[in-house]
Amino acid sequence: MTASPDAAGQTFQGIEPTATVRNADDNSVLATFTPPQLGAETALVIVEIYRRNGQWKARAVGQGYANGLAGIATDFGVTVEEPAAPAQPVPPAQPVTPPPPPAQPPTAAPAPHVSAVAAPDTPPPPALGAGKINLDKGRVSLQKNQTVSLVKGGRPLLSQVRMGLGWEPAYRGKDIDLDASVIAYGPQRNHIDSCYFGKLQIVGGAIRHSGDNLTGEGGGDDEVITVDLGRLPQEVTGLVFTVNSFSGQKFTEVAKAYCRLLDGTTGEELVRFDLTSAEPQTGVMMAKLIRQFSGEWEMTAMGDFVKSRTVRGMVKPAAQSL
Repeated sequence: MTASPDAAGQTFQGIEPTATVRNADDNSVLATFTPPQLGAETALVIVEIYRRNGQWKARAVGQGYANGLAGIATDFGVTVEEPAAPAQPVPPAQPVTPPPPPAQPPTAAPAPHVSAVAAPDTPPPPALGAGKINLDKGRVSLQKNQTVSLVKGGRPLLSQVRMGLGWEPAYRGKDIDLDASVIAYGPQRNHIDSCYFGKLQIVGGAIRHSGDNLTGEGGGDDEVITVDLGRLPQEVTGLVFTVNSFSGQKFTEVAKAYCRLLDGTTGEELVRFDLTSAEPQTGVMMAKLIRQFSGEWEMTAMGDFVKSRTVRGMVKPAAQSL
């Protein structure tokens, strides 16, 4: 269930939309939900209704998007075509002396002219992995190898984060059991510990795992790893989040695999990375968090596949990725 302001360019600033689930027979209220802290969002996923184990459930979401309904559609795998650029008006002819004939054929002249004029106003998008993004403008959707700094307005933004990982079987296939993990490293890429379904807490409880999901069924995150950045020992400088298929199913049998970083206090989604390609492998490194010398943390989307059914086989390639 989504919502967006009717007026073009209007945001949810000052608006508090409330979703109410009612019994259609007697109109009695079953549940209500008002998303908190809305501002620059122009579209909103309010609730999800989904069936799990034969029962229908409602899940409060409250995820805002700064790029409208197109942002929601893109996150759910729908390709949204960019609108065609409007034709530029032709300036009226000026009573001036015509210039001398160009040295090149007239048909070739417009190309450099348009390029020279348009370049300052419409710079090309940055190359993947080039430069860094921050959270000043709200939620960030990363592509592979892009990095986002977890600061806002020059100040550290988060003391606690949650990394949610989710997946669905491809092509209405059978349930698929994947395992999400996080591997902690020191400054020399030395392996400190791994947090997974068999070890739900590491580094004194600063990193915690939600437990194993055996099917990947239903809406929302399948497994969640909470990281208390403020409590992490100084020796922990890198975290790599991985997903493995212990049963041996390949990622070509998985649909909609993603990871998303949430504010551990408010639950607000800050960063999302959707896995847009798949390889016939049993492991994938989804993302990494790196502590900078300044103490700030940066997240980089990875999407690198590995032949490994367990987190143990991910330790070496994940260290190399740092």
